[in-house]
Amino acid sequence: MSPPLPPSAATPGAAVTPAEAGLSPWREAWHVFRGNKAALLGLALLGGLVVAMVFGPSLYGVKPFDIVAAPFTDPFTDPKVWLGTDYLGRDVLAGVLVGGRATLLVGLSAATVAVTIGVTVGALAGYFGGWVDTALSRLTELFQVLPSLLFAMVLVTLFTPALPVVVFAIGVVAWTGTARLARAEFMRLRQLEYTQAARAMGAGPLRLMLREILPNAMPPLIVSATLIVGAAILFEAGLSFLGLSDANVMSWGMMIGGNRRNILECWWAVTFPGVCIFATVLAVSLIGDGLNDAFNPKLHRR
Repeated sequence: MSPPLPPSAATPGAAVTPAEAGLSPWREAWHVFRGNKAALLGLALLGGLVVAMVFGPSLYGVKPFDIVAAPFTDPFTDPKVWLGTDYLGRDVLAGVLVGGRATLLVGLSAATVAVTIGVTVGALAGYFGGWVDTALSRLTELFQVLPSLLFAMVLVTLFTPALPVVVFAIGVVAWTGTARLARAEFMRLRQLEYTQAARAMGAGPLRLMLREILPNAMPPLIVSATLIVGAAILFEAGLSFLGLSDANVMSWGMMIGGNRRNILECWWAVTFPGVCIFATVLAVSLIGDGLNDAFNPKLHRR
């Protein structure tokens, strides 16, 4: 008598999950991610924006701070300035293309700083526990109750409003969520058998955290980092809107802030960079949702 077939094989036409197909966890995650149409749309949208920001300024050839035409030139009326000009006569399209570089760079860099701080604090608290956990948890709670935007404004004001300072200020106020997530993951994973086996074989705390626990805690941390990128982009736009950014570097937030007083006469100089911010944050959010589904085994059968 032949052994019973698994459910996926016993039922003709039944769907086979990635785990049943024998895929590795990362290939399984990609299999689930590419089945999420919204996540693929976000990936395509973000990819298009990145390509436009990287190659667009060189192909367009207009500098964002140059006066190229009369102020308040309407969009789509002059072939030399497709998206019109702002209140000074600067090309809006050039500002959108170049400004996206600074906005995306700040978003990615600030997310890197936030994740680095958050993972470090959370890993130490979750692995060692005891008084280390208590002290770092109180520190995390202290930063959580601080008004994030106001604290970032204070940091930028105290130092020179350059891009590195803006990146540091955003990263300092955005790490708490990642720290709490990393703490929970390290507390859970340090109790598992493979961690105990590595400890019994003589592995020290640093090796256990970096080689055994951190790789297995990466999926939820990657999702958290993706969401921080969108939050950092909004933070940068807010600081630039308030004039707390490098005045020599064009960004989408600076374009909106500089033209806010002339929004009725020059709506396009505010609308187009605002749409770009909305599209970028939306794309990052869709990718983050797709990664959350891909790395969550409970959702693989959805």
